Amino acid sequence: MAEGILSAIGNTPLVNISRMFKGNHFQLFAKMEGLNPGGSAKDRVALSILKQAMDAGKIGPRTVIIESSSGNLGIAMAQACRYYGLRFICVVDPKTTQQNIRIIKAYDAEIDFITEPDPVTGEFIQARLNRAQALHRAIKDSFWPNQYANPANLEAHYRTTMHEIVTELDGRVDYLFCAVSTCGTLGGCSGYARDHKIRAKIMAVDAVGSVIFGGPAGKRLIPGHGAGRRPELFKPDMADDYIQVTDLECVIGCRRLVHREGILAGGSSGGVLMAVDKFKNRIPRGAVCVAIFHDRGERYLDTIYSDAWVAEHFGEMPGFWETDTEEEPCATITY
Repeated sequence: MAEGILSAIGNTPLVNISRMFKGNHFQLFAKMEGLNPGGSAKDRVALSILKQAMDAGKIGPRTVIIESSSGNLGIAMAQACRYYGLRFICVVDPKTTQQNIRIIKAYDAEIDFITEPDPVTGEFIQARLNRAQALHRAIKDSFWPNQYANPANLEAHYRTTMHEIVTELDGRVDYLFCAVSTCGTLGGCSGYARDHKIRAKIMAVDAVGSVIFGGPAGKRLIPGHGAGRRPELFKPDMADDYIQVTDLECVIGCRRLVHREGILAGGSSGGVLMAVDKFKNRIPRGAVCVAIFHDRGERYLDTIYSDAWVAEHFGEMPGFWETDTEEEPCATITY
C-alpha cells in the first residue's frame, strides 16, 4: 500500500457534465484525473511501475530511474522518486513546456534534453526513447520504466481507474471516451470492462497526425495526445471505435469546459469532450457516458489558454469556443 503523498493517488471524483450539450439526451461524467497529487493520470502509472519493480527487486536504494516523457509521466515519476529517495533522470525534447520542466526540476530530478528528432523516423519520441535506452545501458544500476511497453502501465488503470468508475456508477457504463498516447489507460480500462463483463463501448480519442490507428503522421501541438509511433501496448481490440480530433478542437474543448463548466482541464481533455460532441447523435437516449479528463489545465497556461499562442497557431478567433462545432462522422477502425 502506498504511503505519504503517494497514498493520495487515485479515487478521483466523477463530475456530472451537464451544461455542455443543449437538450442532452444522455448522462456524461468526467473522471477528474487532474486531481491526483501530481496533477494527472500518470501518477497511477508511475506508482504502479515503481512498486512492481521494487517488489521484483529491480529497483534498490541506489538505482537510477531513467524515463522519456513529454511532461506528465516525468512529473509523476519525479514526485514518486523524490518520495522514495531515488535519483531520476527525465529525457525531454523541445515540445516539453518550460513549466513542466520546472516542475520536474522542483522535485530535484535531472533533465536530459534532446534537441534533434530521430534521423530515421523524424520523431522526437523515438529520439527520446533512443536516449533513454543509451543512458540505461551506460548507467550500471539503472531502471528504465518504458511506459510504452510496460504492462504495469495497463495494470494501473485496470486495478484502479476503471474499477473506480464502475464501482461509483454501480456497473452502469455504456460509453467510455479515453484519449490515447501510450495506450495504458485505454488498454487497462477496456481489459477491465471485458473481464468483468461491463457492456461499455470503449471509444478511443486520438489526435489528427497520430499514427496509433494507422493514419499518416503529422504535426501535433498538444503534448501527450496521440503518438508518432504505435506503442507496444497497443492491441487492435482495445477500442470499439475511435475518433480523431485536431489540435484546434482540443483548444475549443478546453475553452468550452472553462466557460460552461468552470473546469480548467488539459489538452487531451478538450479533445475528449469534442469527441463526445462529434459522436453525440449516435449515443442512445438515457446512456451513461464517462469521459476521462487526463490532467489539469495549469500546465497549458502558456499554450491552450494563451490567446497569443492560439492566435499564432490558428489565427485570431475571439469567442470561438462559444460556437458549437458542426457534426462530423466518427472514424471507423480499419487495419
